[in-house]
Amino acid sequence: MEAFLLSTAVVALAEMGDKTQLLSLVLAAKYRKPWPIVLGIFVSTLVNHALAGAVGAWITTMLGPDVLRWILGVSFILMAGWMLIPDKIDEDEAGKSSGRWGVFGTTVLLFFLAEMGDKTQLATVGLAAKYPASYYWVVAGTTIGMMLANAPVVWFGDKITKKLPIRWIHRVCAVIFLVLGVAALFTTMD
Repeated sequence: MEAFLLSTAVVALAEMGDKTQLLSLVLAAKYRKPWPIVLGIFVSTLVNHALAGAVGAWITTMLGPDVLRWILGVSFILMAGWMLIPDKIDEDEAGKSSGRWGVFGTTVLLFFLAEMGDKTQLATVGLAAKYPASYYWVVAGTTIGMMLANAPVVWFGDKITKKLPIRWIHRVCAVIFLVLGVAALFTTMD
């Protein structure tokens, strides 16, 4: 259960103000069809994070627990710094019409591509490496974390962005990642 809860929290935090969250807002504004967008985000995230989790679980067979602990700790500390750099979305990528793919297919494709090498994908790799016996719980947690961060943006994006300053959200998330990174450095892996 720890793997699930930590994965959910870490990814939900990492997604705040991320380019895929901005993509969710752009898709919602462009298509005004929340259900196919949210379902597209879900399918894309599930596939992407299942692949990332598999990589993370595989890494544990190649590296020892101390090396993994340091990789995870340093990656979370680097993620804290990354949180302080605002993401931008490529307008050409987000502005493509749905064409023959429809809103759902366009969302799946754009979201999957935007998630490649992203903070949340890298966090999924690290979490799966930390909890290799809980692969499914990590993937479920990271997927739910993405949904918790993105679904409300699709439905309520305009209202949310006017009430919560993204700069402060980034700062709070950066502090949380810093604490998680330092904690990972000074605790042993299970």
